[in-house]
Amino acid sequence: MLAVSDDVPLLDDLMPWSVAPLRLGRDWVMAPDERTLRSRWDLLLRSEPAERERLFGPSRSRTLRSMVAALPGRSAGTGPLAQERGVCPDPVRVQHGAFDEQWLIPDQRLIDAARPELWRVADAHQLFAVEQAPGARAGGPALTVSALLPDGHCPTGRPGRIRPLHRRPGGLEPNLAPGLLAFLTTAYESEVTAHDVLAWAVAATRPSAAGCLVPLPEDPQLWSTGVELGHRMSALMTRGAHGGDKPRLPGGRRPYVRAALPARPVELRYDPAEETLHVGDGGRISPVPSEAWEFQMGGARVLESWFQQRTRPAEAGTLAAVGPARWPQEWTSDLLELITVLALLAELRPCQAELASGSSLTRERLTAAGVLPAPAGARRPASVFDHHEEGPGGQFALV
Repeated sequence: MLAVSDDVPLLDDLMPWSVAPLRLGRDWVMAPDERTLRSRWDLLLRSEPAERERLFGPSRSRTLRSMVAALPGRSAGTGPLAQERGVCPDPVRVQHGAFDEQWLIPDQRLIDAARPELWRVADAHQLFAVEQAPGARAGGPALTVSALLPDGHCPTGRPGRIRPLHRRPGGLEPNLAPGLLAFLTTAYESEVTAHDVLAWAVAATRPSAAGCLVPLPEDPQLWSTGVELGHRMSALMTRGAHGGDKPRLPGGRRPYVRAALPARPVELRYDPAEETLHVGDGGRISPVPSEAWEFQMGGARVLESWFQQRTRPAEAGTLAAVGPARWPQEWTSDLLELITVLALLAELRPCQAELASGSSLTRERLTAAGVLPAPAGARRPASVFDHHEEGPGGQFALV
């Protein structure tokens, strides 16, 4: 068996720079569709001062009088929201948790902790590894990857860390322990890239109380097999980002809407005998493999969590209660794609188990080679400040 012990490197050893998950502070700034966010913004700004205060939901970090910098690359205002009269900043697509894609208003005045260091390196070349918390891994992968900026949300337990693959925009400077790529290239007698290291981690990472363990095999062939598998898994998790193909099940196994979904479904049921997902009263999608229905993260079925995010009632009179009057067509498309992703990932689990064989490169060997421990500077964000960013109140800060 591939050794998994205290001498196996942690993901924290190999990808030393990590960022804490986003802390929104108020749930209404994120939604499954962008039209809802624009409606919430408009309602907030139309309200009288006292009502605006209540709708906003002030916290210790943010109030209507907070003045904070704009998020890198975004053009939201920086003056106090109490005086805001402008249109809603264009919502951006983000990764909510492991498998849900939602929309977020990219305005730091609305978000308690937006993690601007992540926004500075989020571009078309970036991938984010999201480490699932120890208590949240039952039934799901220990490590997921996203091409969208992730919020790091975890349905149960404490959130895990977010690790960008690159420390600088443009896919520059891998977020890896210095010397790691050269060490692995020599060990496996073929060029190893940063994407290969991430792919292996996605396929082979094991959970532990200390964090994600990443056993590196001594066998070059096992490494090659795991890297290929990890690239396939990453392509599924990122849903064809960066020019890849969208996930598709073979003909005959592809899920279709067999009966139109109702305007306001409130229940999701699965019939294993017919491989049918019943959405509300009358809506039917099939075939849906049982592996997709049973796919879990944090002890909760992913499909059920996704559905609840869109149908769970919010407190009346709050901005979170503002939503679409009918089930949008794009949600159906998203649901079909999610079913496909989960089904294909479930099929790869036996291949992951096959990686647990042979001996591994120990942390001791990595230390002897000078790869570990990573220097303190590798655990801090790189300086990418080569342009102006708008600070609080319209002031400019040299980045």
